[in-house]
Amino acid sequence: MDRITAARVFVDLAYSGSFTRTADRLEMSRPMVSRHLEAMETWLQARLFHRTTRKISLTTAGEQCLAEVEQWLLQADRLEQMNIASYEPSGQIRLATSMSFGFSQLVPALNGFMAQYPKVSVDLELQDSVTDLTAERIDLALRFASNPDPSLIGKPIGVCKSVLVASPEYLEKRGVPLTPEDLAEHDCLGYRNFGRHAWHLTHKKLGARAVDLHCRLTANEVTALMAAAKQGMGVAMQPIYLAEDALARGELVEVLPEWQLQELQIYVLYNSRKHQSGAVRALIDYLEQWFKQQSW
Repeated sequence: MDRITAARVFVDLAYSGSFTRTADRLEMSRPMVSRHLEAMETWLQARLFHRTTRKISLTTAGEQCLAEVEQWLLQADRLEQMNIASYEPSGQIRLATSMSFGFSQLVPALNGFMAQYPKVSVDLELQDSVTDLTAERIDLALRFASNPDPSLIGKPIGVCKSVLVASPEYLEKRGVPLTPEDLAEHDCLGYRNFGRHAWHLTHKKLGARAVDLHCRLTANEVTALMAAAKQGMGVAMQPIYLAEDALARGELVEVLPEWQLQELQIYVLYNSRKHQSGAVRALIDYLEQWFKQQSW
């Protein structure tokens, strides 16, 4: 049995904690996952997992060899890349992200990528709702989260910072909030995909605050909330990448500037590393380097 595949199964099981989730992620049957794990244990001459009817967990031997196996897989991937290095990436990539991030950040990044790889085409799926990558046949998705969907493989490629903003006209009419608690007396604009409307803020000296909000206007897309804030309809939480131009022009003013909002990781998500095309791998590497160069 293929030792590289068996090693991938072992590593995925270590993080998923589920035969079913690993089978879905690696696109194989649950019995095949078990066979690969048995092959791995035979090869290493060690029991790698404790198994019960409800869950699995690493044994001491499994914990000891996990990092070494991951390093070995990285080396195998490098050798594989050497074999295909002479081939130019080509084909279509289906890429999903939010509407605001797509038009303001991803399209500029793709401009350079597509110039570098002229044989690659990209099909963008722009929506703020969570996309089922398998059902929609999406190769990659860019999402903002504290923790990615455990059913997907995620790689952090950047950080998204946010600010609270309002128009000068709104603040002149309603007053400037001086503390997070003051926000309860203001019209706040809520992002519906976050579920419960609560803003978490941190001050260097005063610590953390969580403010529950009553939002008369909510939306599932942040550019609509940006437009509402510019119209003087309330205070909005906006990603810096979207708000910085309006702040520079004076159309919006930062609210509670000494308080920091929770940062979100930007993840590139995909179903499986198995049989990933050269074009997809090239795009992941390109986006990782591109986002490192962004100031926001």
